[in-house]
Amino acid sequence: MSTIPTAGPGASPSVNKRRRKIDPVSIASFIALVVTTFLMLLPLFFMVTSLKSKKELLTFPPTFLPESWQWSNYREIFDTLNFGQMYMNSLIIGILTVVGTLFSSALAGYGFARYRGKGSNLWFMLMLSTMMLPYPAIMIPQFILFSKLNWIDTFLPLIVPAFFGSAYNIFLLRQFFSTLPDELFDAGRIDGCSEFRMWRQIALPLSGPALATVAIFAFIYSWNDLLTPVLYLSSSDKFTLPVGMSSFTSSRFRIPPWHLLMVASVLAMLPIVTLFAIAQKRFVEGIVLTGIK
Repeated sequence: MSTIPTAGPGASPSVNKRRRKIDPVSIASFIALVVTTFLMLLPLFFMVTSLKSKKELLTFPPTFLPESWQWSNYREIFDTLNFGQMYMNSLIIGILTVVGTLFSSALAGYGFARYRGKGSNLWFMLMLSTMMLPYPAIMIPQFILFSKLNWIDTFLPLIVPAFFGSAYNIFLLRQFFSTLPDELFDAGRIDGCSEFRMWRQIALPLSGPALATVAIFAFIYSWNDLLTPVLYLSSSDKFTLPVGMSSFTSSRFRIPPWHLLMVASVLAMLPIVTLFAIAQKRFVEGIVLTGIK
């Protein structure tokens, strides 16, 4: 006589799977995740308006897809403003900022992680305390300093500070360097390596995830920075992308060209999306590893 299989320790996996109850909490969490994802991606879907004409963009009720795809908008933005020069200025400043931030923050982070001398923790806490200073508190003294150096209307005030380190990035790299085993550096000392050589040939090659995280943070901050270029740049040929995009809503246009602003938003988003797509794995790994310590 045949028997009816029942779920239990000796039952087959298929029977246990059929007997498994549906968890309402999991269903609710999945629905909430889908809704949140849709809301987060909605601005990206709205960027399809960059292919609408100016007249169609101002019509009511609005349409989601354009009636006629205006690919000429991407050519018009380069004719209306010096958009190509602004884009190149932002890239130059962003790349040099990343280089300076990686060099200075990695060097300082390595020092705080590997040297445990008297007062090292005090200096580290003093360095972290600078994160509590709002930028307006140092904005005027910094402007006076750069004006005395004749750096106004140059890229130097936007690039040089990156070569003196960032408290947050130093902290991030210090946490990662602290996880590296001491045996690696002891072996380097036995082989006659200097401290700088151990930093360059041992610490840095093992710190790819943390360095990628710092590079992404530094580039995004520099790429989106509006206040600093407005303070120090006055020539139109030196303007960065955020300054150029802000001019779309200025008084020079009777009606702001919203279609061109959407085109600029799409083009401005490309470097950040590309950088994150390339370094996504190392970025997530760097956040996890620096948080474990």
